[in-house]
Amino acid sequence: MDLQDIAHPIQRHLDAFPKIFRESLRSNVGLVELVTRYLVRQKGKRVRPILVFLSAEICGGVQQKTYRGATLVEILHTATLVHDDVVDDADTRRGFPSINAVWKNKIAVLMGDYLLSRGLLLSLGHDDFPFLKITSTSVRRMSEGEIYQIQKSRKLDMDEATYFTIIGDKTASLLSTCCEIGAASATDDGEKHRLLREYGENVGIAFQIRDDMLDYIGRRSITGKPTGLDLSERKLTLPLIEALRQSSKGDAHTILQMIKHGGKKMKPERVIEFVKEHGGLTYAAQKAEEFSALAKQRLAAFPSSAAKDSLLAFADFVRDREK
Repeated sequence: MDLQDIAHPIQRHLDAFPKIFRESLRSNVGLVELVTRYLVRQKGKRVRPILVFLSAEICGGVQQKTYRGATLVEILHTATLVHDDVVDDADTRRGFPSINAVWKNKIAVLMGDYLLSRGLLLSLGHDDFPFLKITSTSVRRMSEGEIYQIQKSRKLDMDEATYFTIIGDKTASLLSTCCEIGAASATDDGEKHRLLREYGENVGIAFQIRDDMLDYIGRRSITGKPTGLDLSERKLTLPLIEALRQSSKGDAHTILQMIKHGGKKMKPERVIEFVKEHGGLTYAAQKAEEFSALAKQRLAAFPSSAAKDSLLAFADFVRDREK
């Protein structure tokens, strides 16, 4: 199944979503309105709204409240991307010049803040207080995960346990939030909330492992992200962590020094070959499979349905995706 097939059971909700999302960001300030229209044009895959709607559907059906939940998480996701581009000094996003590239860092930071405030006000305006509790936890985790990764990148002392802590906070927390909000919009059953939250957490970890594998496999032609980009940012991800563990101390030292000093001494192709030679990609693929399987286990208690089939397929999709 591709993402379009996965979204089929909730396609009508997904089709109605962009208009609702656009309306939630409207502003009377001309520059804010201009930037938000620019952001809305940068259509992503809508992975997060898809998870919200499917999670609601498996728990009883999509409600009006579900649309607000999907809007909240998409606003939150968009805000984090805007802020991330400032942190990473990124020039592009989804094939478009980034907000900071067009309007500079000050506007980009303030727009990220504006988006967060719109999401909060949307929930407060409809008394969706459980949504705020769920998303506040996610924002805290994402922020801590990003800062922790920066700390570890400076020291180049990342181990596997630390890696999983970071990707759990940085990536899995938001997918977990999507699934829990979807469930909370459709039912008051706390057990279903928990199962969908854990499904999202595990599928999010599988998603990030695969993303980190793609940095070594190569994907410039697909996403515009150059192979080895994480290396240039001194980020040690699972394929490299495992390769370092399996190699001799001398070889590991040489690779770490190459990454540490960067610049002309940095040879991404040598590091990529090192990872392949020492089984880093094979090991990462095994871990992605494990977390995908754990995600699917969380759905066992739910009755058969098209939405359940799609969530099961999504766990396979993130494990195997090429972009």
